[in-house]
Amino acid sequence: MTVPDTPSAPADADAAADSLRGAFFGRRKGKRLRDRQADLISDLLPRLRLPEAGPLTPNGLFGRPVDDVWIEIGFGGGEHLIARALADRGKGIIGFEPFINGMAKLLGRVADEGIDNVRLHDADAIPVLARLPAASIGQAFILYPDPWPKRRHRKRRIISDETLSLLARIIRPGGLLRFATDIDDYAAWTLARLDRSPDFIWQAERADDWREPWPGWLSTRYEQKAFREGRRPSYITAVRR
Repeated sequence: MTVPDTPSAPADADAAADSLRGAFFGRRKGKRLRDRQADLISDLLPRLRLPEAGPLTPNGLFGRPVDDVWIEIGFGGGEHLIARALADRGKGIIGFEPFINGMAKLLGRVADEGIDNVRLHDADAIPVLARLPAASIGQAFILYPDPWPKRRHRKRRIISDETLSLLARIIRPGGLLRFATDIDDYAAWTLARLDRSPDFIWQAERADDWREPWPGWLSTRYEQKAFREGRRPSYITAVRR
């Protein structure tokens, strides 16, 4: 497949990415990987990993035509990303997850299900956003990110004015940013930043618009834990102007 030239991200996008690097995630590895998981990290991940440098052409990453490209930042164990990839085979999905155990779980499903419309990045997502072309993404998912609840750590929350600006550059007009959290303070934090963003519109009109998940939603293990512990998630959808 011939990949067309793609213009580099504008200098202000690069500067914004530089200012945010390494801010949003904690540990990289948990318990020891099983043998198969370690093999998948060694053998399959390099074949699905995004190129390390240079501008990216999203439609050219998948080895076959796709009719849209979506991203998921911080996919955890990958349940939602896998469900989307299986339900929407015509879409290409780029998943970001620095936690190696979560990446290994997702790779196991990719191998078992024969999924060919996923590409992956196992480090900070922010520098990659600056490498994507403007208006190249149809949907972006940020689901249950680390809430960094202590006040002194809130600057590490992935939702910020700067991150919204980076996402606005790559999400096409009419495209969607979907965010879920079970932490009320983080939901309010996110809505405050969306409200002052010149690039996104939150179109909710009634409570169920943020209390009920969007179509095609797959409840994750993390979400089920939140339900068991009495927390009610918020599902926020913002439209790119």
